[in-house]
Amino acid sequence: MSADPTLPEELSRAVVSPKTYADQAVMDATFAKIRTDYPLAKTQMSDFEPFWFVSKHADILEISRQNDLFLSGELPTTLTTKSVDEKVRKQTGGSPHLIRTLVQMDAPDHPKFRVMTQAWFMPQNLRKLEDQIRKIARMYVDKMAGMDGQCDFLNDIALFFPLRVIMEILGVPEVDEPRMLKLTQELFGAQDPEMNRSGGELQDEQKALADIQAVLMDFFMYFNQITEARRANPTEDVATVIANAKMDGAPIGAFEAVSYYTIIATAGHDTTSSSTAAGLFGLIQNPDQLKAVQQDPNLIHGLVDESIRWATPVRHFMRSATADYALRGQTIRKGDWLMLSYPSGNRDEEVFDDPYAFRIDRTPNKHLAFGYGAHLCLGQHLAKLEMRIFWEELLPRLKSVEFAGEPKLSEANFVGGLKNLPIRYVMD
Repeated sequence: MSADPTLPEELSRAVVSPKTYADQAVMDATFAKIRTDYPLAKTQMSDFEPFWFVSKHADILEISRQNDLFLSGELPTTLTTKSVDEKVRKQTGGSPHLIRTLVQMDAPDHPKFRVMTQAWFMPQNLRKLEDQIRKIARMYVDKMAGMDGQCDFLNDIALFFPLRVIMEILGVPEVDEPRMLKLTQELFGAQDPEMNRSGGELQDEQKALADIQAVLMDFFMYFNQITEARRANPTEDVATVIANAKMDGAPIGAFEAVSYYTIIATAGHDTTSSSTAAGLFGLIQNPDQLKAVQQDPNLIHGLVDESIRWATPVRHFMRSATADYALRGQTIRKGDWLMLSYPSGNRDEEVFDDPYAFRIDRTPNKHLAFGYGAHLCLGQHLAKLEMRIFWEELLPRLKSVEFAGEPKLSEANFVGGLKNLPIRYVMD
């Protein structure tokens, strides 16, 4: 372990580069070296404000549980260059955020906004939706069975099952689901040349920022119409809850409303599809695990958690310190920016035995993929329920499965995962 907390330039560039996250071996090796040699390190790069790279599971937990000390809203919540941050603040009148969701909020607003929809995503309410979720899962398993034993599991199946579920909960018509999927991929895939709106390498930051703004504007225009419709004619969906929500006795602002819709309409399905695809990827790589879970369906709960750890679709969030704080022998100063690296924390050797193995019997599985503390993922119970039901429907019918091509990961340092998963299989 180095006494100098400064992360070398090569490693600093690696943790910010989207290309690192497109190669699992490179990502794992990079984070393993940092955890060993620079477990809490400060980056110094000319194009980024300095930030602490938090690689250890325990440190991520310690920071995440102290939401009054480490804020989400004061500085950019995702990694941003100096020049992009400057452009965003000019356009927003000083705010570092183009959108204001639960992710960008701190107390007192965060708990007030979170409670607006929280009941919808609690287990007791989700139980009422289980039959409908199972019906949707069965529909996509039937679709897979009818595809002549070959498909791209991610792009043909895994993307659409959780999309349909969350859009039904939110209240988006089925006809608009392809539009929501495309916008989600353009937003989270903004760094990937095959997924962003321009469809190529984005060397110009101004163009990249303009593309993200255009995607957000499409979301905002769509959900403004939803707000007007639900205020005029309330229904039994989450859109109605958001459209008619009040904060301190007054209706919430239009910006906050459409931001709320957008986070549910994107994160509400994208991370689940990534984790589901990662689960099948892990089962194909480990046929003994597939055989074990097919013989003992009780292992499906472990499969779900291990798939989520394995995927860790949210790569990072940023925090900023409100006071000096001592951590791992270093002093984080008031105003310092911190990057919480969830993929690194989820491979931490001090917490996970044999962390690079896909093990559906891993107990306990204290992964960080849903975050921790006040910002613990609102949809975690829904994601686990969807995945459990999907595997309950697929696994009894799946006789064999193998790769039919080379799976690829997206180039994304914020939200990412598999871009494709070509498979051959035999089903009942």
